[in-house]
Amino acid sequence: MREYTLEKSDYLLRLRKIEGQVRGLQRLIDDDTYCIDVLTQIASVDAALKQVAIGLVDQHLRHCVVDAMTADTTEGDRRLREATDAVKRLVQL
Repeated sequence: MREYTLEKSDYLLRLRKIEGQVRGLQRLIDDDTYCIDVLTQIASVDAALKQVAIGLVDQHLRHCVVDAMTADTTEGDRRLREATDAVKRLVQL
């Protein structure tokens, strides 16, 4: 069962804000904004997405992995590997 630490609506709100930031980036590029200012905004979007990702990793560990470990260690190990692989993807460029 998927349960989010934050309410689903909180995640959706955060993602909508990020979507607005990305649209803002498009306007900055369209307006030939100074490169450093655009890069600063890109870093902001990146940080916001990472916060959402960390929240999802946290909920996965607290709920999916813990519940699976309690019910079946084989399934728990599989869920833990899933989480590790997800974190690896997050830290790669």
